[in-house]
Amino acid sequence: MLVVMSVVAMSAVLSVPPADPARAAAHFAGRLSFEADVSDVHADLEAGVAGLVVVDSRSDLAWRQGHLPGAVHLPTAEIAARASALVPAGAVVVTYCWGPGCNGATRAALEFARLGFPVKEMIGGYEYWAREGFPVQTADGLRVRPVDDLTALERAGAACGC
Repeated sequence: MLVVMSVVAMSAVLSVPPADPARAAAHFAGRLSFEADVSDVHADLEAGVAGLVVVDSRSDLAWRQGHLPGAVHLPTAEIAARASALVPAGAVVVTYCWGPGCNGATRAALEFARLGFPVKEMIGGYEYWAREGFPVQTADGLRVRPVDDLTALERAGAACGC
C-alpha cells in the first residue's frame, strides 16, 4: 500500500493553518497598538513629536550606564507613586527596559495602563537602540556605538525600508 503524505503534514509552518486574513489583520493591528520599535521611537524623538514620553524602567545603576536621550527615569516599582508627577496628563508613554530577553518594559507598561495612561512598549529595548547606532546618554555625554549590521544598515540614518 502506498501512503502519500500531504504537503501540510510535512510542513512545520503549515502544521497549524494560518488565520483568515480578517483575523490576521486584527491581530497585527492589535500588536502595533501595543508596541513600537526603536527606529520609530527614534524617528519620533528626532521629529519632536509632541505628547510622547519615553520612560526607562531600569534600575539607577542601569540608567547611569546609559539611557535614551530625553527619556524619563522611572523604575517600575516607583511608577504608581511618581508617574503623575513626571508624565503630563494625556501623554502617550513609551516604556523600555534592557532588551528582548527582558520583560521589564512590559511590566512598566502594565503599571502605566493600570494608572490610565495610553502606553506602548518599545520592543528591542535599550539593547536594540544601542545596536542600531542611536545615541545613548551617559555621564560623559552622548555616546554612539557602532551599528550592528545584524540589526540595522551600517550607514547611519539609513532605514531598513520596512
